[in-house]
Amino acid sequence: MKASKVLSTYWAVVASALSAEEWQKQSIYQVMTDRFARTDGSTSADCDLVTYCGGTWRGLVNKLDYIQGMGFTAVWISPVVKNIESYTGWGNAYHGYWAQDIWSLNPHFGTEQDLLDLSAELHRRDMKLMLDVVTNHMAHDGCGNCNMTYSLYSPFSSRSWFHPYCTINYDNETSIETCWQGDEKVSLPDLRTEDSEIRSIFHEWIRHMVTKYSVDGLRVDSAKHVETDFWPDFEAASGVFALGEVLDGDPQHIYPWTDYLSGVMNYPVYYWLLRAFQSSSSTMDELTNGINTMSANMKTATLGSFIENHDQKRFPDMSGGDMAIAFTMLMDGIPIIYQGQEQHFDGGDDPLNRQPIWPSQYDTTAELYTWIKVLNRIRSQAVKEPGYLSDQANATTPDSHTIALRKGTPGCQMVSVYTNIGSNNSTSYAVSLPSNFTGFGEFQFLVEVVACRVLMTDHNGMLRFDMGTTPKIFYPAEKLLQTWGAICGEGPSLDVLISSAVSFHAGVDQGGFEVDLQLHEPGDHNSNNDAPKGKDDQVNKIGLPDWLATAGK
Repeated sequence: MKASKVLSTYWAVVASALSAEEWQKQSIYQVMTDRFARTDGSTSADCDLVTYCGGTWRGLVNKLDYIQGMGFTAVWISPVVKNIESYTGWGNAYHGYWAQDIWSLNPHFGTEQDLLDLSAELHRRDMKLMLDVVTNHMAHDGCGNCNMTYSLYSPFSSRSWFHPYCTINYDNETSIETCWQGDEKVSLPDLRTEDSEIRSIFHEWIRHMVTKYSVDGLRVDSAKHVETDFWPDFEAASGVFALGEVLDGDPQHIYPWTDYLSGVMNYPVYYWLLRAFQSSSSTMDELTNGINTMSANMKTATLGSFIENHDQKRFPDMSGGDMAIAFTMLMDGIPIIYQGQEQHFDGGDDPLNRQPIWPSQYDTTAELYTWIKVLNRIRSQAVKEPGYLSDQANATTPDSHTIALRKGTPGCQMVSVYTNIGSNNSTSYAVSLPSNFTGFGEFQFLVEVVACRVLMTDHNGMLRFDMGTTPKIFYPAEKLLQTWGAICGEGPSLDVLISSAVSFHAGVDQGGFEVDLQLHEPGDHNSNNDAPKGKDDQVNKIGLPDWLATAGK
């Protein structure tokens, strides 16, 4: 009877689980539990970066307003299982990736009830819980061929559950799958995940975790270190979406993984972004070509897009953190922001990239906190449009320092533009994007949603603007008629702004909200010979667009 009840609960959870398509709409905030929030709420507690610092699931519950306030809809938490307790050559297992007992929770993070309460509170807010899981290995305090005590592990308590010790040759697939990660300080005994009994254990375990804690999705650690045919059945057993870590910058190596897992972390774009924005002398060519190649060769909608995580150095302010963050949140895939990005944390290799959040005082007025809030608001508008998520972005480079992305089906496409000229560069420069890239028509009203500036394409559908150190994000004005206030706040309504501009045949500025009709004299912005001969000739072609003229009817 008890088994029947558990099974019925499992199927109820699976029935309500988000599909891969629904996960595409989410925006994820990554939490390292030990470093996010303490149960006592302290913002002054010291933290030795290689030991437990006191972050808990209860502390996270108490700070969900901070995360939800940025517009995130899902929270990815670090692994929850019991880890080895020893103080190793790399410190304690505060991060959660050094498992000892998969059937027990890590007591440093709280109790079973605390984790249940976290899940319940997230769901009460209509937010989702993503759980980080490790199936490739356990952990040992020391080198791989010295003083191993397999009896410490649960349920894998004998040598027979593990591959023999060997170091990884990353040029050999078998070696990647069967040899041990780690080093001489902490080795990671590699489980025989090809064994049917081990697979059955993991299937039972993940069903238990998903059912008991109402987990909505998984982030899978070290996915490429496990044979590929392990993953379809594991994900099916979980009943939820799984996003795998495949740490490889070559898209040719990433393509096949989408046949085995619903999604993978987008490491190719991560590396291209680093190189594109590392200095103002870098070009956008590699990033542009890479984006277009991936769009042409694979489904990119369920890739996890990021610029920081717990394994990589913090993204320094090379050319403006706002540019890189905006790119990762508006490109194809599911955006992921790692805790501390919103406070502009700096830090090198771990543990320096794993600082506690609390010294920031959870500042909700921080520049990047408010910027991420804006970006989530913009993206949440875009994903409501049919076809936006399934449409794969195209990229172009108007010049060597600029990249533009177009994403979305005709009529509701978003065009975003980024530069690497540097945040300290006060120079702006002219950019023109043709209609055959943007898909915008002649004399089409658009909103640049960062500045909430209304503008209009020219008689050829050309979009012209000045690029500075802030991203430009263009969206058809028609699609914002009902949501203008939510995007741009209080002020004149969008229909009033556009109607006034058309009535006066000129740009207007009402209460700081600007409308630019972009009526250029011959010769401006390299206008060609078939352009109307002057502003008067151009404005005679402009009237209220049909969607605005009928909006009030």
